[in-house]
Amino acid sequence: MFNKLADLHKLCFPHKPWTAADFADLKKSGCEIVASENGFIVWRSVLDTAEIITIGVHPDARGNGIAMAMLGLLEHEVKKAGIKKIFLDVSAENTAAINLYKKCGFIENGRRPKYYDGIDAILMEKNI
Repeated sequence: MFNKLADLHKLCFPHKPWTAADFADLKKSGCEIVASENGFIVWRSVLDTAEIITIGVHPDARGNGIAMAMLGLLEHEVKKAGIKKIFLDVSAENTAAINLYKKCGFIENGRRPKYYDGIDAILMEKNI
């Protein structure tokens, strides 16, 4: 499973691909991983908050609602666990992701200057 995730991650993020060992380490650390043939989402929960670590969709499958479905699944799962808030950070240059998160009800609540190799990270959250 982790090898397939690593292959998919490399297609989604060719500039900084994660390895199968990276995914295994995330799982060992308590992260939840949900994946399909064309997408994945990784998150972790602490008390009543969930953090999205990463979400990716195969480049050929983008625009088909996969990321939105993954976010909906995450929200459903964390609500069952009593989670009250989901947060994430995203590169200020990733307008497609920012627009997706806004469409799903996330709001910007801060920035981390030069967090991604000199590019600001936008902090976003959603109360559920």
